[in-house]
Amino acid sequence: MKGANEMNLPYEIVKNYIDAAKKKAEMPLVKLILLGIFAGMFIACGAEASSVAMHSISNVGLARFIGGCIFPVGLMMIVFIGGELFTGDCLMIMGCVNKKVKVLQMIKVLVVVYLANFIGALTIAFFTYISGQYNYSDSVLAAYTIKVAMGKESLSFGTAFFSGILCNIFVCVAVLMAMSAKDIAGKALAIFFPIMAFVVSGFEHCVANMYYIPAGILAKMNSEYAEVAMETYGYSQAQIDSLNWSNFITKSAIPVTLGNIVGGMVFVGLIIYFINVKDIQKNNEK
Repeated sequence: MKGANEMNLPYEIVKNYIDAAKKKAEMPLVKLILLGIFAGMFIACGAEASSVAMHSISNVGLARFIGGCIFPVGLMMIVFIGGELFTGDCLMIMGCVNKKVKVLQMIKVLVVVYLANFIGALTIAFFTYISGQYNYSDSVLAAYTIKVAMGKESLSFGTAFFSGILCNIFVCVAVLMAMSAKDIAGKALAIFFPIMAFVVSGFEHCVANMYYIPAGILAKMNSEYAEVAMETYGYSQAQIDSLNWSNFITKSAIPVTLGNIVGGMVFVGLIIYFINVKDIQKNNEK
């Protein structure tokens, strides 16, 4: 079957990820940081490109579809070039329950990768700002960037949390599906559809938000961009001022990150592990 389908079976995917998780846990710190920065940069690249494509489309469904077709390039860059993404690394829980990875090792990887992802995403947000890209469409792109950031900061804790759960179900399944394929085309398609679905659905991804919200904060610091946002979307100065680092942390980063952890670890990692653990054990005994 495996030869005919040219893909890894589910229990093989889980076993391969556990082996990869063990390598992550033992990876030198500098390499882990650099791969984390790479991943943050790549996700941010997908985010900024999708914003450009979406910013002047008034139909929400069409805009999300277009964005969903572009955003997956970020995860493709990570899978094909290399990178450590916090949301995907939540699957390391499988290595913990399999006793190949210690809990403290997993926590260390997640903390380091999370911070490195932020550095990478913030770098792209800053470079995008100073590149002059936000001047597109008479600065409507800048206004749209502010709008997206404000929308993410306006979510309630519960909404952001559960949206984070749903998002990382798609992301972690995309990571595992990519591991099922054995060629680049198969991996690209495996990544594309789940990531497109989460973007179209409007769910919250903590690393993507490390680009979207800082990008909005940078844009609103420019008085001309802030004025265009107020004219285009009817924001008041008080609403523009509410877009800040404090709200980014409390209203987005914390609830979305917690939701991503639950979605990746509980609703994907643990469930798929226990579904396939007997097949893994049988294979090891052969």
